[in-house]
Amino acid sequence: MSQLSFFEEPVIGCRLPMHLMDYRPGFIDKATADALLSTFISTVPWKQSTRIMWGKEVLTPRLTAWFGKREHHIHVAHPWTKELLNIKEMVEPPCGTTFNSVLLNYYRDGNDSVAWHADDEPELGTNPVIASVNLGQARRFDVRHKNNHAEKYSVDLAHGSLLIMRGDLQHNFEHQIAKSSKPMKARINLTFRVIH
Repeated sequence: MSQLSFFEEPVIGCRLPMHLMDYRPGFIDKATADALLSTFISTVPWKQSTRIMWGKEVLTPRLTAWFGKREHHIHVAHPWTKELLNIKEMVEPPCGTTFNSVLLNYYRDGNDSVAWHADDEPELGTNPVIASVNLGQARRFDVRHKNNHAEKYSVDLAHGSLLIMRGDLQHNFEHQIAKSSKPMKARINLTFRVIH
């Protein structure tokens, strides 16, 4: 099955630049992925951040934790764990990148989500490579062009999968994990990054 087949059919005349996205289901075997999910849920120092939206402070609808040697402007950096270093070593060869940080997002159920955004902060540099590792409940990952919201694509990020984002994807597209009305189990997403 080709990588293109994992995505919904694009709008007529629209072509997602697939060289900017590489989806690899089964990147981590099920037994290992199961063990990692359980370990991260019980041992990671999760916190719920706040954001200013529409002039008031609101809680983000998910839990987060930041690991690595570089601080983040809204996250305290925790030291690498053995499990995170093992995953980092796995994802670096297919990405052709040495990562120095990882953001973990814990989606507890279908009410947890992340709104449309792009990972285009200045500290990520130009054309960042980001490795997204997914554990637990499969959730739909939506991508749309910043200037043409009709150009939209989706992929279900499966347990143990890897999604590599590269090139100018973050500058031209944005992505989300929407809330779901269907019953959803726990999901943890790890996004490995290089912070400059």
